[in-house]
Amino acid sequence: MSDLSGIVKAYDIRGVVGEQIDAGLVRDFGAAFALLIKPDSPSVVIGHDMRDSSPGLAEAFADGVTSQGLDVVSIGLASTDQLYFASGSLDMPGAMFTASHNPAKYNGIKLCRAGAAPVGQDSGLSEIRDTVENGVPAFSGQRGTVTERDVLAEYAAYLRGLVDLTGSRPLKIVVDAGNGMGGHTVPTVLGGAGDLAALPFEIVPLYFELDGSFPNHEANPLDPKNIVDLQAKVREVGADLGLAFDGDADRCFVVDEKGDPVSPSAVTALVATRELAKEPGATIIHNLITSHAVPEIVAEHGGTAVRTRVGHSFIKQEMAATGAIFGGEHSAHYYFRDFWRADTGMLAALHVLAALGEQERPLSELTAQFSRYAASGEINSTVSDQVARLNAVKDTFGARDGATLDELDGLTVRLGDGSWFNLRASNTEPLLRLNVEAPDTAAVRALTDEVLAIVRA
Repeated sequence: MSDLSGIVKAYDIRGVVGEQIDAGLVRDFGAAFALLIKPDSPSVVIGHDMRDSSPGLAEAFADGVTSQGLDVVSIGLASTDQLYFASGSLDMPGAMFTASHNPAKYNGIKLCRAGAAPVGQDSGLSEIRDTVENGVPAFSGQRGTVTERDVLAEYAAYLRGLVDLTGSRPLKIVVDAGNGMGGHTVPTVLGGAGDLAALPFEIVPLYFELDGSFPNHEANPLDPKNIVDLQAKVREVGADLGLAFDGDADRCFVVDEKGDPVSPSAVTALVATRELAKEPGATIIHNLITSHAVPEIVAEHGGTAVRTRVGHSFIKQEMAATGAIFGGEHSAHYYFRDFWRADTGMLAALHVLAALGEQERPLSELTAQFSRYAASGEINSTVSDQVARLNAVKDTFGARDGATLDELDGLTVRLGDGSWFNLRASNTEPLLRLNVEAPDTAAVRALTDEVLAIVRA
């Protein structure tokens, strides 16, 4: 029996193509997924990103699905949220072939049940792994069929139907697709296609060529070095804002007209206020490393803020349990009830564009009201013993007057001056991840230095 724990992660399957993942193994994953969902669904929708290995792996997965008697709808090139749209609108389980922002040698599979419901370790992924490890049982019935369907225009029309952009003032928008799937979706969603109304937007494209080798920069806009080109282009052309998408275009990062990053927490708060205006009193989800400005602003606008662990499965579960209208993470994942509770950076971007376009202030002024505190950003420390270092920090701050501690996800410590930090262990690497927020940059620096001195002792 093979051990697949190295590639079957908490939320997806991911590994190096040719070493950890190949067509034969992916075929088995397809058959195992079919066995998991066969009692509820006769068909599976499959999409893939622009990596060289993606079409072949998607085809192998489809072969595995059809070998168990289920049909496949192939949507071809797609962003991850385009696959979620297909899963939701067609009411089918789905499989998306992507490794997001990982280097070209990687690939992987994101799985969902019908209606874009997540499949993680505790919701079917461990069963799929066990089935493949133990050998997929053969099926003697009739094979399923494969049909192709292009859903890009439908996806674009659906998103545009959720945000009214027709009254926007003209905007110049630089978009950095990072050679990822944003180059596939942005021209249709923002440029207009088919019956979609033309928008008063001038799109300045950066790296729209689909290229899974990522020749210009890593397609991870949360890393500051990967938005340098976007920032420079925004300033060069005098754009109103810039948007950067990650490799599979499910995350979107925003920079203002000065080229300065807009915190994903500020975007979360901005979108939350817009959703609460449509549905007063609704619930908004935020993970525990978003700025404390988020729950404050939600409460000020009459909403109910619910705090969750980091990770899309926790967000989606809490959204389902509470009926939340929207959820945001500091990693620039944004979740919408009206998008099957799935994450879509494109829909968040449309909200930002609508908010900017319906008034005359520049984005830096518009978002200032949502940015109330200074923050460190995520700081990673390599440690030999995560538990021991976490406990050392817990002991230090647990004895401090005015400090409150909780362990919803790692260790969160709140101090009497309004400062707080969260320290979490990585699930996949020997790292501790630190996020600090405080009333000003000096307080952030002091608290960061104090915590890191213990972590790195």
